[in-house]
Amino acid sequence: MQPEYFTLPGGLRLVCEKIQSRVDCFGVAINAGSRDEAPHLHGLAHFVEHTIFKGTSRRRAAHIRNRMETVGGELNAFTTKEETNVYTVFPHGNVARAVELIADLVCNSIFPPHEIDRERIVVREEIDSYLDSPADAVFDDFENLFFRNSQLGHNILGDRDNLSAFTRQTCREWITSHYTPSRMTLFYRGSMSPARVRDIASRHFTSLPPDNHDHTRVAPPVIAPFGESRDIGSHQAHTVIGARVPSLFSPERYPLGLITNILGGPGMNSRLNIALRERRGLVYTVDASLSLLSDCGMFAVYFGCDPADNNRCIDLVHAELHRIATEPLSTRALDAAKKQYLGQLIVASDNNEQMALSNGRSTLFFGSVTSPADVRHAILTLTPDHIMQAARHIAPALTSRLTLT
Repeated sequence: MQPEYFTLPGGLRLVCEKIQSRVDCFGVAINAGSRDEAPHLHGLAHFVEHTIFKGTSRRRAAHIRNRMETVGGELNAFTTKEETNVYTVFPHGNVARAVELIADLVCNSIFPPHEIDRERIVVREEIDSYLDSPADAVFDDFENLFFRNSQLGHNILGDRDNLSAFTRQTCREWITSHYTPSRMTLFYRGSMSPARVRDIASRHFTSLPPDNHDHTRVAPPVIAPFGESRDIGSHQAHTVIGARVPSLFSPERYPLGLITNILGGPGMNSRLNIALRERRGLVYTVDASLSLLSDCGMFAVYFGCDPADNNRCIDLVHAELHRIATEPLSTRALDAAKKQYLGQLIVASDNNEQMALSNGRSTLFFGSVTSPADVRHAILTLTPDHIMQAARHIAPALTSRLTLT
């Protein structure tokens, strides 16, 4: 069935997709992430995501943890540069329980001081774990350089100094200013009637703060290319190469997505995997990624190799991208790439949790869910020229690099 959309009293949006499933998913997507933090608050969006589970005016932390788990469900959350998602996956028959709990967390969290102090330790450990993993740290450090002098140019986790300063009041002020109806979308995917979900949600989401804050985002400036190497005492060279690309709203998102998959997608037949690993044995892992934000995007390639092979791997990455930019894909090769990409999307669509989150994000930013048929049509109508043009957008811009060794 097609998703159904509702506007609850107060202006909060709800998207519901009814499917035949024994597992449901309900949550809230919030248009607020690390890029919305003032410098002295870096890390706050992520810290609130952690501490929102630590107590409400109705429940203690233990009661929150057990509310969905006692019926076999899971409660989860995550923060990105532009979003916070709080959601639960649970057996069908527990929708009212799930909706009431998510509403309680979003509307009534009180951030008990002793729980905040305890969670500070947890987040510090999370920060340290990233520092101990070069493959993760290189991405964070690269983004900090790539988006420097902008709202996007800092780590989502923040740092220890800011973390130490967060208080109960700091967390409540973040909720009050950012968890507001115009910046939020509720999402449900499961077998209950959408009208019934709407009625339940209307009863519980009644105490959200008004929209009375300025949330202006400034697009990051285009920065000069950089090439940095940092010694971290690793036996491998961990490298990220990146390029600025258009935003989430650009029609180029489809050819860029297909190029990313051709070059370094999850398949073992990606061009970079064949060129760097299968033919030459230079890397264990190589992949390409595409991060599309509301006003810009980043295409990136990551690989880990012996430090002596680093420059050779960089040259091979550029060679593969240059080949796509200058040599039109044959009809057979393009059809095969489309078939693989669409097949991966079909496999991903079987994951109820990920599809529910996707529905929430799409509605949050576009106002509706982009249907599988529309995505399929957009991919199938791509021509070799579309692919070449998108590759020509990336190739000359793929000049910024960070290597950790």
